[in-house]
Amino acid sequence: MEALGERAEFIKESLQKSQTITDHMVAILGSFDHRLSALETAMRPTQIRTHSIRRAHGNIDKTLKAAEVILSQFDLTRKAEAKILRGPHEDLESYLEAIDQLRSNVDFFSSNKGFKCSDGVLNHANQLLSKAISKLEEEFRQLLLNYSKPVEPDRLFECLPDSLRPSSSGSPRNHGDGSGKSPTDHQEKSLENAVYTLPILIPPRVLPLLHDLAQQMAQGGHQQQLFRIYRDTRASVLEQSLRKLGVERLGKDDVQKMQWEVLEAKIGNWIHYMRIAVKLLFAGEKKICDHILDGVDPLRDQCFAEVTVSSVSVLLSFGEAIAKSKRSPEKLFVLLDMYEIMRELHSEIELLFESKACIEMREAALSLTKRLAETVQETFVDFEEAVEKDATKTTVLDGTVHPLTSYVINYVKFLFDYQSTLKQLFQEFDASDPDALLASVTTRMMQALQNNLDGKSKQYRDPSLTHLFLMNNIHYIVRSVQRSEAKDLLGDDWVQIHRRIVQQHANQYKRISWAKILQCLSAQGGASGGGGAMGADGSASGISRSMVKDRFKTFNVQFEELHQRQSQWTVPDSELRESLRLAVAEVLLPAYRSFHKRFGPMVENGKNPQKYIRYSPEVLDHMMNEFFEGKTWNEQKR
Repeated sequence: MEALGERAEFIKESLQKSQTITDHMVAILGSFDHRLSALETAMRPTQIRTHSIRRAHGNIDKTLKAAEVILSQFDLTRKAEAKILRGPHEDLESYLEAIDQLRSNVDFFSSNKGFKCSDGVLNHANQLLSKAISKLEEEFRQLLLNYSKPVEPDRLFECLPDSLRPSSSGSPRNHGDGSGKSPTDHQEKSLENAVYTLPILIPPRVLPLLHDLAQQMAQGGHQQQLFRIYRDTRASVLEQSLRKLGVERLGKDDVQKMQWEVLEAKIGNWIHYMRIAVKLLFAGEKKICDHILDGVDPLRDQCFAEVTVSSVSVLLSFGEAIAKSKRSPEKLFVLLDMYEIMRELHSEIELLFESKACIEMREAALSLTKRLAETVQETFVDFEEAVEKDATKTTVLDGTVHPLTSYVINYVKFLFDYQSTLKQLFQEFDASDPDALLASVTTRMMQALQNNLDGKSKQYRDPSLTHLFLMNNIHYIVRSVQRSEAKDLLGDDWVQIHRRIVQQHANQYKRISWAKILQCLSAQGGASGGGGAMGADGSASGISRSMVKDRFKTFNVQFEELHQRQSQWTVPDSELRESLRLAVAEVLLPAYRSFHKRFGPMVENGKNPQKYIRYSPEVLDHMMNEFFEGKTWNEQKR
């Protein structure tokens, strides 16, 4: 217990000491806190001054940096001004960079108008920029003018496919040469796949510079000046290129005064000019316009429209003058050539002049195409009427094929060279089967021709020549149809019907020409008296010797008259001629042989038999071969 008490006393003393130390520490710490508070109070003014100094230093840094930027802008402005004052001639690219820099400086000072100097700098910079753009405008004008030259015709011809380059005569080698012949399907395909090389209207190295100048002018608010310079320069050059090629402005009055041969040549040239203008010149203008004015879209479209409008008008006005001029059959094929070229160029015209600014030119081209199609259809009607009413006094004395027939058939043949074009043309106005429409037009032409031939055949006094004439002409029509593409369109029924008509006229000719002479060779109808007379050969003939002599004499007179007249007639087709001779010979020669065999001895045993029996059957057969040869009277005598 004593030991425990001692320990407790020791612990108590230790705790008291610890408490005393703790009290001392608290007192010391309290003293520190008091001193720190006093120190903080003493330091606060110093801290405030230090913060103000730091903030002032930051402001000074910012001010110095801002001043540096402003000074650099002043420096850049000064350098740009120096370049601009020197002008664009020495170094155009550097001049353009200076304008860009000046424009950037104007933007800087415009967005920092708090600077006292901003207004003055802006005024100076804007004035300088205006002068710079004015100089740029003149530079653009000079550069565009210096490199814009008319394209020589030879250079344009070199850009064409070989098949379309002019021959030594100066005309294209095939399509559109005013020859009245349309290209074959093979030629059409080769034209579709033909490669055209655009002419170099402005050197490619100059185009980027012109583009940059145009951009600067547009950004500087000089769009109208840019538009006028570009339009006036390029439009003038384009018109000069076309004039060098041979394009001239011709109106309806000019066209009406021209001789057909001259006009036909001009139409052939116009077709060639249209192809060159659209595929080479207009396409080339579109390309350089898109390049130079890239990024200035509304102005670009307007510029291209204004550059080309006059040239397009000159070309289309000639087409309109032809379409509206007095119609005539010979114009049909050149009208089809013109329609053909307008259809060929349709997609390119639509593409080149697709913008709203070009709508009038696009519509003018479409209008001309429609007008040409209408004129072609009206010419068809005129042609049918002209054929049916043809009152030319030309009479073919020998009954051969009339010039009108060969003219109309050749006309129809030429039409079938334009089959694809005609079918396309018909669909402009009628959704019906184009083959049926072409067949209808052809049939009407053929019928008009036949109606006219019927009228012309009545001019002959000899009815047999009337039928020979109609036989020749309708046979010529049928044969021509059979040998052409018209056969597939008109059909076998049409051919068979008209072959029967040819045969009917051949039969009518044979009946009218030979019926009377065949009566002379008939034993019946001649024994009117002297019945039972005995022939020299001892056989009863029922016909007197005098009657036999009369029959032979009548036959001789009639045959000689027929031979004399019909040897001058003509059947131009050798097969038809031979078949007609054979048809006559098959009737005449057997009848003559029979009559000669039966009654010839009655005359031969008398006096002067050769006076009555002039021809043996063999001689008659030989003379029949002289019929329808178109011989003159002198030739017959020889």
